[in-house]
Amino acid sequence: MPSINNLWSIVLAAGRSSRLRKTGIKQKKQFLEYKGFPLFVHSLVKFSSIPLIQGIVLVVSEEDFELVQTLLVSFDSRLNLKIPIVLAKGGELRQESVYNGLQCLPRECSHVFVHDAARPFFSSVLVDRILEKYISLENDEGVIPALQVKDTIKQVDQYGKVITTLKRCYLRSVQTPQLFSFELLKKAHDHARDKEIVGTDDASLVEEIGHSVCVVNGEEQNIKITTKEDLKMLAIPKQKVFITGFGYDVHKYGGDKPLILGGIPISNKIKVVAHSDGDVVFHALVDAILGCLGEGDIGELFPDSDKDNANLPSSIFVSEVLLLAEKKGFHFTHIDITIIAQVPKISPFKKQIQKNIANLIGLPIERVGLKATTEEGLGFTGRKEGIKAVVIVSGYFEFEEDNF
Repeated sequence: MPSINNLWSIVLAAGRSSRLRKTGIKQKKQFLEYKGFPLFVHSLVKFSSIPLIQGIVLVVSEEDFELVQTLLVSFDSRLNLKIPIVLAKGGELRQESVYNGLQCLPRECSHVFVHDAARPFFSSVLVDRILEKYISLENDEGVIPALQVKDTIKQVDQYGKVITTLKRCYLRSVQTPQLFSFELLKKAHDHARDKEIVGTDDASLVEEIGHSVCVVNGEEQNIKITTKEDLKMLAIPKQKVFITGFGYDVHKYGGDKPLILGGIPISNKIKVVAHSDGDVVFHALVDAILGCLGEGDIGELFPDSDKDNANLPSSIFVSEVLLLAEKKGFHFTHIDITIIAQVPKISPFKKQIQKNIANLIGLPIERVGLKATTEEGLGFTGRKEGIKAVVIVSGYFEFEEDNF
């Protein structure tokens, strides 16, 4: 069984992205940003997390060499890679870039992964799978990840005429990273240079010198960013954080403000004591929303010591906190309201209140719950001295996933 004494990785980031450029995208794909970093950085981070890997040779084009040097210095404190990163200059062809990378490996290097920086989504699980397979081999062979081909593949001639249909069960779509001993890969590249052989991957060059290459299962997500369609993979995933806010408000009867609930006039005979219009439903709703936002309570935002708030309709308070919720990116999912009062009867007004609140929040009416109850003659509400409301607001914030 082969032993891995000193393992390095060669990460190839010297491509010109010619296919993307034809679609009007000028940025080289290895420099496209994903989660706040260029694509090539994600491969560095993945490899640096593998305990066996001692260092990385990053191959970049000559024109990007100084830029990448500067970027790596600026990212150093944020990435904390803890393994050496050696820069090498790429060649005209991918094959030449690998060869140049091999020249920069330390003398003690025994094995090497070769990986395309345009495949940022490979996992450490895939790397472990490749390593386990390699360690189980008896001879000096390469190990590469690949996926079984799903489509029927036909071989055609230069005129587009089908020559034969290939047996799909024997076909694989090859990925990187690919693992070889340093001596085997160097020998394969030296042979290719001598014989002017150009291979589409490193495994094909190893095959040219008569060595076997073994395949392990690749990963569906380990795609190579090549076309404009592939850029959809770079959309940053978002996670939802669900929040619940609680609001409670009380007003006593006997004042000079006609009873209003949820913005709907209820009674001119029952009047409340209040600085604004005394709408307990809207006041509790405002507090519940503020609770979701972590912004204190209604008294802090709209103090009754402020004369400008006197006699204001509470719908203004609701509108203000809704603007704050929108600014903070809060998404409402449900409102649940309970009104507690001995008088008046709430049932004749329920649908109006629900509809008004649903319209204000921007929710379907079925996602605004409204209940009313008495306290069976107990307490101040039971004695018909006042009214209270409790409101629960449910919703969520969306956040981009943390970098790495």
